[in-house]
Amino acid sequence: MNETPRLQVESGNVVLSGQWTLAAMLPHLSQLREQLAEQCKDVERWDLSALNRLDSAAAVLLWRAWGNAWPVKLEISPLHRQVLARVAELPQEITAPPTQPFHPIEYIGNLLLKAWGNLRGIITLFGQLLLDIGFLCRHPGDIPWREFAANVYKSGAQALPVTALVGFLIGITISYLSALQLKNFGADLFIVNILGVSIVRELGPVLVAVLVAGRSGSAMTAQIGVMRVTEEIDALSTMGISRTIRVVLPKIIGLTVAMPLIVLWASGVALFGGMLAAMLQLDLSLSFFFESLPRALPVANLFIGLGKGVVFGFIISLVACYFGLHVKPNTESLSANTTSAVVTAITTVILVDAIFAVFTRHIGVPQL
Repeated sequence: MNETPRLQVESGNVVLSGQWTLAAMLPHLSQLREQLAEQCKDVERWDLSALNRLDSAAAVLLWRAWGNAWPVKLEISPLHRQVLARVAELPQEITAPPTQPFHPIEYIGNLLLKAWGNLRGIITLFGQLLLDIGFLCRHPGDIPWREFAANVYKSGAQALPVTALVGFLIGITISYLSALQLKNFGADLFIVNILGVSIVRELGPVLVAVLVAGRSGSAMTAQIGVMRVTEEIDALSTMGISRTIRVVLPKIIGLTVAMPLIVLWASGVALFGGMLAAMLQLDLSLSFFFESLPRALPVANLFIGLGKGVVFGFIISLVACYFGLHVKPNTESLSANTTSAVVTAITTVILVDAIFAVFTRHIGVPQL
């Protein structure tokens, strides 16, 4: 059987033979196009009855050569006519979908509805956690101690190097910039007050929260999201195992416990970096820092910083687990929910920090 597509003119008829398929036409495509362009000018009768095969690519080529119209006389088998008929029904141009005008009120409304839906979902998850804690109090043997210890290690111990490095650099930066200004007013000794209050009360908890949200929060969302994609969460439900007790609760409690310890660690390293910078910039000894810090920094500030650590850790883990549980079984949803979890956690942390600042504005402030 001859597979080469051929075009011949016999007694005023254009006769096509062979296999008119994409694979067979590719070596002769330019030649076939030239022949079709030449024959379509004057010939109105086409004989396609000798075709062995005709695919959609060849049908598109013939239809365009005919000027998107049927020839005056066409001899073709019913099967091949159906292929050409399907090509003829296709639109010549695909119109672009109409663009919707931008409505700011509608956009803001959609954001508010989405935020309200997420808030309801987070509250529902929090309520489920309370029920799980009540269940575990009645059945202590079901407490997932191993998962809890693993999450404390991953979220806490493994975060110590990066938090120490960032805290040390932040302490040096604040001390150096503050020293430049205090020198102008002869208030070098107040560097202790600035470092103590700013780092222990504000920068330490917020800085650690941002780092943990980007590191541990995203990891929690991605881990639970992958379990959703691979249907491991559904497998737990099928086996009668609570997904919140085995997956969500250890992560939330682990980060809530580890977060104040990380805050204490990062704040201490940041203070040490500030002490070194002040010693080099203002010639203040380390012993002076250790003696003046308890007077300049009331112990209430330490409790405020640790309290922020507990609240921030709970918020970050709760938001991360919520978005992880709402990942759809595709990779695009996984990346989108991981991004949303980090952004939402950081935004919520800053908002809660502002609320802390308002309600604790008269607590732990040194009176001169």
